[in-house]
Amino acid sequence: MQVFSTIGLTGKPDDAGVSDTIQRIADHLHGRGCTVIIDGRTVPAHVAADCERTGTTPIAERVDLLVAIGGDGTLLTAAHEVAGSEVPILGVNRGRLGFLVDVSPGDFAEIDKVLEGQYTADDRMMLSAELRDGEGRVLDAGIALNDVVLHKWHTARMIEFETWIDGQLCNQYRSDGLIISTPTGSTAYAMSGGGPILHPDVDAMALVPICPHTLSNRPLVIGAGSHIEIRMPGTQMAQIRLSCDSQKNLEPVPGASVHIRRHDAPVHLLHPPGYQYFDILRAKLRWGDGHPV
Repeated sequence: MQVFSTIGLTGKPDDAGVSDTIQRIADHLHGRGCTVIIDGRTVPAHVAADCERTGTTPIAERVDLLVAIGGDGTLLTAAHEVAGSEVPILGVNRGRLGFLVDVSPGDFAEIDKVLEGQYTADDRMMLSAELRDGEGRVLDAGIALNDVVLHKWHTARMIEFETWIDGQLCNQYRSDGLIISTPTGSTAYAMSGGGPILHPDVDAMALVPICPHTLSNRPLVIGAGSHIEIRMPGTQMAQIRLSCDSQKNLEPVPGASVHIRRHDAPVHLLHPPGYQYFDILRAKLRWGDGHPV
């Protein structure tokens, strides 16, 4: 197991509770002799003011561990920051639900264990989304740890589109959109849309229609190695957007198609010793509350 000494801290912007936690963690890390680098884009200048801050160099090039303080959205932002690198992420929960951020804000003992190499490593697949023109040229692209969402834009009407999987026509939809989810994202928007919960070790993606016109259009689970193509009528392009983890929006143009596949590299998450996935599900989804066996 790797031991960490140069720690990056990032957090949810404009949150007093998060800022307080960042300050306390920075002080604790300094007390351990660690080098602390603050994400200057998300952390106010007065917080951990004595620490070095990121400039134009990406934080992933300067740290060997990134600690994300906030909720799952904060960790998603951190995942985009370190995507393609070997820098792992440890999540400290200052949000609400928190499927991915599982360290309590004041639990410095758990943080210390991780720094000393006592942790559970958890690699999570990401998705790559490309917007291509009719000649196959890439117009725009994004990545996602949770999901890529095709959704309607500035209209109350349903949108129409086709999904092709590995070159085969899968379905023709009339709906409010489509969620393409990783196992990580299966407990997020996709679950709200009636999609299945996928264990992180399942090598798969889920396609979950959003409010489909035909109720027989059910969620579909496919292999993670699949190539998904979404084709849309040119007349509807102004009414369609593509969102990657709600971090980046892609705007289709007439003649364009969307191509989604597994991203080349996973994101490396770290959990404290004793982490168990089903413990998280039971706690967050309140399974079995009030019904002891």
